[in-house]
Amino acid sequence: MINQLNKKMEQAYEAFLSYQQVSGKEKKEFLYAIAEEIEALGDELLQTASEESNLPVARFAGERGRTCGQLRAFGDLVAEGTWVEAVIDTAIPDRKPLPKPDMRKMLIPLGPILVFGASNFPLAYSTAGGDTASALASGCPVIVKGHPAHPRTSNLVSGAIQRAVARCHIHPFVFQHVDGTSFEIGKILTQHPLTAGVGFTGSLSGGMAIYHYAQQREVPIPVFSEMGSTNPVILLKDALQHSAPELAKSFAASITMGVGQFCTNPGIMLGIKSSVLNHFTSLLALELSMIPAYKMLHEVIHKNYTAGLDKVLYDKGVETVYHAHAEGSLTGSPVLARVSAETFLRNPDLRHEIFGPFSLIVVCENKNQLTDVWKILQGQLTTTIIGTDHDLELNKDLISIAKNIAGRIVFNGVPTGVEVSNATVHGGPYPASTDGRFTSVGMEAVKRWVRPLCYQDCPDFLLPDELKNNNPLGILRKVNGEYSRQSAS
Repeated sequence: MINQLNKKMEQAYEAFLSYQQVSGKEKKEFLYAIAEEIEALGDELLQTASEESNLPVARFAGERGRTCGQLRAFGDLVAEGTWVEAVIDTAIPDRKPLPKPDMRKMLIPLGPILVFGASNFPLAYSTAGGDTASALASGCPVIVKGHPAHPRTSNLVSGAIQRAVARCHIHPFVFQHVDGTSFEIGKILTQHPLTAGVGFTGSLSGGMAIYHYAQQREVPIPVFSEMGSTNPVILLKDALQHSAPELAKSFAASITMGVGQFCTNPGIMLGIKSSVLNHFTSLLALELSMIPAYKMLHEVIHKNYTAGLDKVLYDKGVETVYHAHAEGSLTGSPVLARVSAETFLRNPDLRHEIFGPFSLIVVCENKNQLTDVWKILQGQLTTTIIGTDHDLELNKDLISIAKNIAGRIVFNGVPTGVEVSNATVHGGPYPASTDGRFTSVGMEAVKRWVRPLCYQDCPDFLLPDELKNNNPLGILRKVNGEYSRQSAS
């Protein structure tokens, strides 16, 4: 096994020497070709993903659209070219007391990137998901460690990528796929000296294991692990007074979306003790009771979900508000529980994510206690504030807390559903991710796989096109402190 993995990494580095020279327009053609080949798999891909995950075919029609959409979006990004953040400070030879050199900077790819497929998104976060798409867009080859929960789906997508490689005459080892259930595979690939970076989506334990493997290397590398969160929701009084039925319906759907197997599932909800909070809680339980329970992705996730419920629901001070009866194996029963803020503050076990259709309502005595609970929660992917304009006007100070907690603040909406856009942040302070300065979703995800390089007094003919005086690519550059598409000469 070690020899085979060594060979793959050597081939990936060989590909890197070639692929880093590929133009943005050529990479766009390649990324578009991957999307087309995935779409050409047709119903076979959707049916296979459904069979391996217990999720409906309709879910994968949407997920395939998202996967192909982000591939094309990254293609558009790199074809346009401004993403490299070209900066030019031209020379001033007669500057006193010392001449100023010509300095030019841009982002360049790191090298071969290892991507771990995610269990809960067999398409959008796995073989051709956001990590792979952004790494290929940056100019980095990719080695995907397929998730063992959906091997046939991963291999179908891998074949589609390989066909796109051949179509576009890209180096044949710019993409490679590795199967296997052994944790040793991930460790060997992470610690291989030719691996330049790692992308991971999954559990806190898995993400931190990969992170520690990387830190044990002779030369540490960046590891971008997105590890989920409880995504706390703040429920303000005026909003509950006016919109409790609508909010209950929306949050019931959010809690149970994908059988609760979303990293942005609203797992904790905070409100101040009142009759309107009680009313909302009753309505939420009623809405949950009308949503059928479905099978979870696989046995391990189901086992962890039931173990997490057992640990929380039988804890002193935790009241079970609604618990659906489980029928059949692997069924993820929707569960709603309630606890006082006093108990919550005393018990650290209640602050951990339970991956599944579960949410815990924390009842606070007053605003001060609510902020104490909110602050004690560690870094989150999202935090949500539900309030009318009147609520928000009275509670402007809550925004400052929210900024320090999460990578995305949601106002009057549910956290599930992550838009792929230029402004998206899907990350957050630890333990939501290992590096809260970056996002794993959206166009800015490409920044994880690059580093800045400066050319000093380099002859113009040796410069990459992005930094040449006449700006042959026509990209937006920062020239002597001002943004321009004009020549730098």
